[in-house]
Amino acid sequence: MKRDNRAWLMGFQIIMNIIGGMIAAYGLESVLIPNSVSDGGITGISIVVSQLTGVPLGVFLGILNLPFVYLGYKQIGKSFAILSITGIASLSVGTVIMHRVPTIIDGDTLLVTVVGGIILGLGMGLSLRNGGALDGIDMLAVLLSKKLPFGTSDLILFLNVFVFIVVSTVFGLQGAVLSAIAYFIASKVIHIVEEGLSGAKTFKIITSVPDVMVETVRDRLGRSATLNQIQGAYSKECYYEITCVINRLEERKMKEIINQVDPEAFVVVYEVSEVKGGNFRKRDIH
Repeated sequence: MKRDNRAWLMGFQIIMNIIGGMIAAYGLESVLIPNSVSDGGITGISIVVSQLTGVPLGVFLGILNLPFVYLGYKQIGKSFAILSITGIASLSVGTVIMHRVPTIIDGDTLLVTVVGGIILGLGMGLSLRNGGALDGIDMLAVLLSKKLPFGTSDLILFLNVFVFIVVSTVFGLQGAVLSAIAYFIASKVIHIVEEGLSGAKTFKIITSVPDVMVETVRDRLGRSATLNQIQGAYSKECYYEITCVINRLEERKMKEIINQVDPEAFVVVYEVSEVKGGNFRKRDIH
C-alpha cells in the first residue's frame, strides 16, 4: 500500500512538473522573449546563446541544465533528478512548440515585466512545490556556499548579476534591467506558489498588558501563545514578551488586535519557514 502511495505521488509530481514547464515556456515565448526581455539563471544564459546562434532555445535549456541535474542527483537524490529532468524537458519542448504563439503583450515594458514574471514564476514555483526544478543555478549556489565564505542568497545574487551582464550584450542595457525586474517578480511569485498564501508568521509582542493580549488573541484568532518575562537592558524595567505563530491570512487581524489592546506595544514580525506539532492549522477567522 505504501509503495502504491509513493508511486501515485511520484506520478502526480511528474504531471505537475510537466505543467510547470509548459507554463514557464509560455511565459518566455508569448511575453518575455518577443519583447527582448530575458530571465535569470541558466534560462537567461540559454536565451542569450539561442539569440546569438539561432539554435532553438529548448536545445540549450536541455544541454546547459544537465550538469546541474546530475549535481542535484548527487546532493539531493534520485527523485529530485527525475522530477527536474521531467520539468526541464517539458520547458525545453514547450519553448519549441510555443515558439510561434502570438505575443500577448507588445511594447508596454512595465506590463511585460509584470505579466511575464508572474507567468514564469507560476511555472517555476509549481515545479519547486512538487519536488523538481526548472533552473540549475540555485543548485550551483548551494554547492558554492559550502566551499566559499558566502551565503546561498548572496551567491545567487552574484551569479545572476553575471547573467544579466551577459543578457545586456544581446538585449542591451534596458533589456537587462527589464530582465532583472521580471526575474525579481518571478522570484516573489515562486515563493508564494511554493510556500502558499497560508505560510506562517511569528509575532513577538512586548506589552504591559500580557494577560489581556493573550486572551484576546485566543478568543478572536483561536491561537495559543507563549509568555516570557523580560527586562529592559537600560531601563531595567520588567515587561512581558508574547510569542504567537499565525498563518499569513491572519496577519491583518492580529495587527488589529494589537492596536486595540495596546497601541504602545513593541512588535516584531518575521517569516517562518516551517511549523510542526501542536494544534497549528488554518482557521476560519471571518
